[in-house]
Amino acid sequence: MNQETVHSEDTATAPAPQTQQSELPKRHLRKTRVGQVVSNKMDKTIVVAVIRRVPHPKFGKIVKRTKKLYAHDATNQCAIGDLVRVEETKPLSRLKRWQLVEVLKH
Repeated sequence: MNQETVHSEDTATAPAPQTQQSELPKRHLRKTRVGQVVSNKMDKTIVVAVIRRVPHPKFGKIVKRTKKLYAHDATNQCAIGDLVRVEETKPLSRLKRWQLVEVLKH
């Protein structure tokens, strides 16, 4: 056997390792919520009320649960009553853990 046949046999029998990257980014996906602006009195901060509809634990009736989120609005573009999308971010202050992504409806 010559050198070429040995080399070609080795490559044919050993499968080439394929390292395929996943399509998702390496970081965790951030939570997003849609809510209504209830206050914009602070500088670069808005308060967003997010309403969830959940069944009552005992009776099963659908009830509304409201959570207020403090979000960072860098350009002070939001007004009270706007429908906005916010996403989770690192802690920006004592209460702010969300940032404004887009204004859905003025």
